[in-house]
Amino acid sequence: MQFELDADQRALQESLRRFLTREYDFELRRGFLASPHGTSPAIWRSLAEQGALAIGLPEEHGGFGGPVETMLMMEEIGRALVLEPYLSTVVLCGSLLASRGRADQQADWFARIAAGSCKLALAHSEPDARYALDFVATTAGADGDSYTLNGVKSTVLDGAVADQLFVTARLQLQDTVAVFLADPRTPGLERVMYRTQDGRTAADVTLRNVKLPRASLLGDESDALPAIERSIERGIAALCAEAVGVIEALNHATLEYTKSRKQFGQPIARFQALQHRMADMFVFATQARSMALLATGRCSSGDAAQRRHDIGAAKAFIGKAGRFVGQQAVQLHGGMGIADELSVSHYFKRLTMINATFGDADHHVAAISEGILAEGDVS
Repeated sequence: MQFELDADQRALQESLRRFLTREYDFELRRGFLASPHGTSPAIWRSLAEQGALAIGLPEEHGGFGGPVETMLMMEEIGRALVLEPYLSTVVLCGSLLASRGRADQQADWFARIAAGSCKLALAHSEPDARYALDFVATTAGADGDSYTLNGVKSTVLDGAVADQLFVTARLQLQDTVAVFLADPRTPGLERVMYRTQDGRTAADVTLRNVKLPRASLLGDESDALPAIERSIERGIAALCAEAVGVIEALNHATLEYTKSRKQFGQPIARFQALQHRMADMFVFATQARSMALLATGRCSSGDAAQRRHDIGAAKAFIGKAGRFVGQQAVQLHGGMGIADELSVSHYFKRLTMINATFGDADHHVAAISEGILAEGDVS
């Protein structure tokens, strides 16, 4: 497949890379990482001023671009190991808002997202779900002009820094899945906040008789599960792009290290065995980019089964590629590869978390296999 960026897309990529190189180098990131939640209000505002938080939002609400522009943004986020909640706010919740939100909700929240005045998080995963997107045990009962929510959400990405949660729940009467906008300070809503392995924030959310007004329902009471699934598929495609940025940065850091590290009077980059390893890392990076492009291209497809298959295949391969490249990079750096002072360990941790988010490689391989077997049974 031949793929080339147009002039506007190249300019966007170069602008993002210059900004993050200047404002988000590794030492600055270590400072942000040491803050209570690992995020920087100044960086979030700067991303809004750069127009980055409008990427992928509907044009009628001040947004621009689509899946390709989101891919470019996520690649640069991966390359710089950015800790800000772009994936949660813009990709996941932005997609849900675009597909489910009422006109007044879209006008209000899209303006806030683009201006950088809010951070959002999708609270969908539950403790017993095991990556199954249709598993929603949290309930919402209608009670006059309000809904009462009860349930538990686990590992809510960026849930610790979100100003608003997009909470999924099953409507008791209709037995359909709905999405509610919930302020984390609402009585009965409890957040247990923590850091993930890669330094980002997450939260487990417990809802005990949480009362939300009818206006908090995103859209209407029709089944929101297809929109949720599609939003998460876009999130997976975005994670694939982020992984490509991480892998390429990791390869570059490893190559530079092997050029400068000397043994037996010469750089270790001259040793043939290590050259073979680095060649394999380069091949995995090239293949990972191809799979990320496939996932990005499928985001706009109307064929749900094909979209799910291809995006799952991309996630599975990139999980494998990230593991291989990360392990090789750590080994080629020797003992320093696991040191917190080196970016290599942080890149490897991020690749590990990307693999685990929205289904690891084993999960997606199993899902693809089950789909193939099901097709065989039908035929």
